[in-house]
Amino acid sequence: MKESERKQPSSVIEASPSTRRIGIAARLAVIVGAILLLQSASREAVNPPAKSPAKIEAFELSDVRLLDGPFKHAMEMDEKYMLELNADRLLAPYLKAAGLEPKAPQYKGWETSQLSGAILGHYLSAASMMYAATGNQKLKDRVDYIVGELQKCQAAVGTGYIGGIPDGQDLWKKIEGGTIVTQSFNLDSVWSPWYNLHKAFAGLRDAYRYCGNDEAKAVLEKYGDWAVNFSNHLDNAQFAHMLRCEYGGMNEVMADLYDMTGEKKYLELAKRFNDEVLFAPLAEGVDSLAGNHVNMQIPKVIGAAKEYEVDGNATMQQIAGYFWKEVTEKRTYINGEMGDYEYFGKLGELPNRLNRESGETCNVYNMLKLTRHLMEWNPKAEYAEYYERALYNDILASQDPETGMMTYFISLEPGFFKTFSTPFNSFWCCVGTGIENHSKYGEFIYMYGTNDLYVNLFIPSVLQWKEKGVTVTQETHFPDSQESTLYLKMKKDQKITLEIRRPYWAGEGFAIKVNGRSIRTAGVPGSYESVTRTWHDGDKIEITLPMRLRVEPMADDSSKVAIMYGPLVLAGDLGGYVPLPYAKENGDFFDMPDVSVPDLAISGKPVAQWLKPVEGKPLHFRTVGVGRPNDVELVPLYEINHQHYTVYWNIPPGK
Repeated sequence: MKESERKQPSSVIEASPSTRRIGIAARLAVIVGAILLLQSASREAVNPPAKSPAKIEAFELSDVRLLDGPFKHAMEMDEKYMLELNADRLLAPYLKAAGLEPKAPQYKGWETSQLSGAILGHYLSAASMMYAATGNQKLKDRVDYIVGELQKCQAAVGTGYIGGIPDGQDLWKKIEGGTIVTQSFNLDSVWSPWYNLHKAFAGLRDAYRYCGNDEAKAVLEKYGDWAVNFSNHLDNAQFAHMLRCEYGGMNEVMADLYDMTGEKKYLELAKRFNDEVLFAPLAEGVDSLAGNHVNMQIPKVIGAAKEYEVDGNATMQQIAGYFWKEVTEKRTYINGEMGDYEYFGKLGELPNRLNRESGETCNVYNMLKLTRHLMEWNPKAEYAEYYERALYNDILASQDPETGMMTYFISLEPGFFKTFSTPFNSFWCCVGTGIENHSKYGEFIYMYGTNDLYVNLFIPSVLQWKEKGVTVTQETHFPDSQESTLYLKMKKDQKITLEIRRPYWAGEGFAIKVNGRSIRTAGVPGSYESVTRTWHDGDKIEITLPMRLRVEPMADDSSKVAIMYGPLVLAGDLGGYVPLPYAKENGDFFDMPDVSVPDLAISGKPVAQWLKPVEGKPLHFRTVGVGRPNDVELVPLYEINHQHYTVYWNIPPGK
């Protein structure tokens, strides 16, 4: 959202937690008690758990290589765009803020705002992950160069601080002195400064994590020390007041830094960054999300998940799990998005929240990060189902496959269109998360336990399970085809359990064959089929994934429906070609002529009667005799990029 639109009326900003979050007096004592419990937990010794909570783990990005398909194409377009960006232009605000001479002019768009420099942190993360995912040395060289320049900035400042915020050092000295005037997106008249810094913290972490850059770790530790020293000047009331302004996932990166170093001061600071007003209701199983900015909350909950992993605090686990369940089951649209104009609404209001700014792409980026944590703790198909739905119908759908540019929102307003960034003059938040999104498609396809290999997604890829000496090649044209084949290459025979996801959408006809022989399956869609045996070099596993058309009513209004084929959301192609650029540099929409959206008179009719495949066009379908006033072609949402469309349809009353 544009800077001017992020600022709420003061009456909303200043509402008390009980009024603003819950509004039910009977719950107040419970919430206050939960806050006291959280505060008590924060004062406890910060010791890592005796045993990791993870039951399975994701493979390193460097262990997985994508094969040809839509995801590899999206990754390659993203890689191309990253290499087109100029590192010195991204670094310019950092050099300027450190009193050094920039080597090139900084970019425009949001980079000329008070969020100046935020894109560099995203870029550092994205380039680090893309290097791990592809092995492209140019990206590692770029990462190493940026880290070296940031080290120079840090040395010039002398306190450990680095940042691209204009007059940032003066800002932090002012706050350190106790002058704290805050709103949701405004801290002492600066746009979300901790949110900005969080991107640089995360970028340095990822440069170390994925590229092995030891200098990044050294810079990050000094940066963390600055944050600790700064925070020590604020008492708890001042610190909590400061946190009313968006601060990204600072609790996550400080917990990560503790995990990397074992230094307890970083975990202590992570706990200070916990939003107790948000966390207390979640810890008690109370949904108080209405009216909250979506992407301000998800990173905090990711931080809770990380704290649980490094500190064993079960309350943090409860917060993460309850939040995920409430959001995905009650507040999520058909394509995995949530939020309208960036905010959570009241429960039961989804039908009234289908607008051109429904579903910020950043939200899904962060929900997938949270989903990965939950999947590792407790491998369940429901986590993989959400991940798959969001990956195809939001993340893949958020990139223009012709230009590599990214959406801010994937509009759900019937008849609207996608709006994409420009290469060098946008740099919205969703450009930052966007370049990360397409660099890490390999992180969730497979996961592993001691002797278990989970196949979560059906994406063409090659896995190197180094600890086992096993190579898994997954060949598939899914979703164009309904089969996927796994080929095993092994140094020695060994007993392993393959956990193959049987999707909820794969009904009758789902099958698994090993070396041509059918394997008996449990027959439960939305679960994992366990295939345990001693595997040999050259073994072949064939998976049949029957997809069917279905209509999914909106949870809050059965007169509004979406149409799906397997995991794919089918959108109505309404034509009206939308020329480039799709949006102005500040994110505002250009005025476009309206297009008509037909209703579907399908009440009580089986989908096979009125929706037929389009010959010669895989995954394309056309309504037959039910469109009012006209029939329409339906295509996967990720293929809609240059035309008006609709995802939800009105179903008029009828026999």
